[in-house]
Amino acid sequence: MRIPDIAPGGRVLALGHYQPANVVTNDDLAKTMDTNDEWIQSRVGIKERRVALEGESLEDMATIAGGKALAASGLSPDDVDLVIVATCTLESQIPNASAIVAHRLGIKSPGAFDVNAACAGFCYALATASAAVRAGSARNVLVIGAEKLSQWVDWTDRSTAVIFADGAGAAVVGPSETPGIGPVVWGSAGDKSDAIIIKDRANFLHQEGQTVFRWATTTLHPVALEACSRAGVDPSELSAFVPHQANLRIIEAIARKLGADQAVVARDIVNAGNTSAASIPLALSRMLERGEVRSGGLALILGFGAGLTYAGQVIEIP
Repeated sequence: MRIPDIAPGGRVLALGHYQPANVVTNDDLAKTMDTNDEWIQSRVGIKERRVALEGESLEDMATIAGGKALAASGLSPDDVDLVIVATCTLESQIPNASAIVAHRLGIKSPGAFDVNAACAGFCYALATASAAVRAGSARNVLVIGAEKLSQWVDWTDRSTAVIFADGAGAAVVGPSETPGIGPVVWGSAGDKSDAIIIKDRANFLHQEGQTVFRWATTTLHPVALEACSRAGVDPSELSAFVPHQANLRIIEAIARKLGADQAVVARDIVNAGNTSAASIPLALSRMLERGEVRSGGLALILGFGAGLTYAGQVIEIP
């Protein structure tokens, strides 16, 4: 038996993102349901969200975001040997999105699988990618979070239609002489699994908003602090805090308890809505593009959602 060469660490080499061109404002929603801009912003902090165009699939969005990340990394498709797509909104469970996306990007014969940890999915996939690189199971990994929530939402139900949106974010993970992805802190609260649920394809997404809000605002800040501790990073050293873009009030509550006042806090939800597994890479990629964070700084990412699942880790911004 021969053990492959093991990389000392893994890191995010590049990011990419994609949002549909179709912008849906709060005023647009107010035309079809009992709601208004003030009501929506006061409860979830969203001004507008993106919804896929007719005929635009989850795989389409994932491919564009993945292609951008791959181009930014300077690698060729031949350099990638594992593709992971984090998603919970595929229209059909077979085939998986990862094999389709890999083929479209010209990545030949990679390992390919999807991860469903809902809104925590990107963090789960990133941890898996980093472990694969460090163990020598993969050279470079393309990790994508992609969701088309619009096809699972009842657009007459203001408790969900005002929140969820579509989009994709991606990262390329490769080997590094020094670790650029810290240890993951992950877990679940299966006793609350019915707080966010899609019963079957004949039903829409249902969420017990108050249950999720209380759980997120009381349970997750210790997870964030533990992720910093395991990475050997004090919160005062963080350049950015990029939590799942679930709800602006949740984001700000966790950020206050984290105690990293110097860190730029992602508030992508205001203009992007809740894109589940896509929200963290989408937000961080957009922050980097706008110059709000610098390459080489440290970011704490924290995913949480249906399951109820959660995961967080500290990463070096590419």
